[in-house]
Amino acid sequence: MEVTEKTTRTPGAKPAGRRRTDLTGLLFLLPFLVAYVLFLVWPIILGFRMSFFNWSLVSGGSREFLGLGNYRELLGDPVFWSSLWHTLLFTILSTPPLVLIALVLAMLVNRVKFAQWFFRFSFFAPFVLPVSVVALIWIWLFQPGYGLINSYLTSLGLGEVSWLTDENVAMITVVIVTVWWTVGFNFVLYLAGLQEIPTDLYDASAVDGASALEQTRWVTIPLLSRTTVLVVVLQILASLKVFDQIYVMYTQGGLNYPVTRPIVGYVYDQGFTSYRVGYGSAMSYAFFLIILLVSIVWFLVARRREGSV
Repeated sequence: MEVTEKTTRTPGAKPAGRRRTDLTGLLFLLPFLVAYVLFLVWPIILGFRMSFFNWSLVSGGSREFLGLGNYRELLGDPVFWSSLWHTLLFTILSTPPLVLIALVLAMLVNRVKFAQWFFRFSFFAPFVLPVSVVALIWIWLFQPGYGLINSYLTSLGLGEVSWLTDENVAMITVVIVTVWWTVGFNFVLYLAGLQEIPTDLYDASAVDGASALEQTRWVTIPLLSRTTVLVVVLQILASLKVFDQIYVMYTQGGLNYPVTRPIVGYVYDQGFTSYRVGYGSAMSYAFFLIILLVSIVWFLVARRREGSV
């Protein structure tokens, strides 16, 4: 007679094989976790600690504890507020065209049945270019005398525009460059959203006599509401972090960096030019709070609008 041995296991305990699988997965994740803590979590903690000190980047520099001194200083710093205004102005000027142009291009390309890949590639290609290449291309285009844009304006009898030296058009110049450079990313998101809309809805609306404009108003735009929320949030966050194109264009091709300098540029100047890392860290965390508040407000507004739709 065979005797079967029953094994007892504590309720809720994982089998030995499951534990080995979890341990193996953890070992595979360990290098990433180490890199994540060393290069992201720890710098965030260290930067927050620096914001309470008069921390100098110079070797042997002072590290005097100031408490909230750096935060009090930035509240009275006119350059901080002007840099913050430049950032907000750029966001206000760049976000609408980057959203609307991307939507229009996506709707047009979505109707193309032949060689659609070519248009996707053409509109997205500038987005993969390095910022230095983009800035140098547009510096050449905006040059007075021999620049392509000013040459064309002159041929039309409109005269030249001092794109890189006139402080009244400096921010518009940056917006033009940014729209050309980054609109392809939003275009791809919108195109993906359009391709998820069932064609049956368009067929049914056409049977009911809806025109193309009415289909866009009552079918396309409402069904793209989630995509629009994503695009607008990502675009606002990207615009608030503007720095590279302004820094490259107005340190190599023009004289208007002080009148277009964004808040990230001022943080860079304080931290790596004036070597005031503590003050730069304080500005960084103050700006982080502003971005966080903007994101929360926009998500709440977008959720309310989506619920009403």
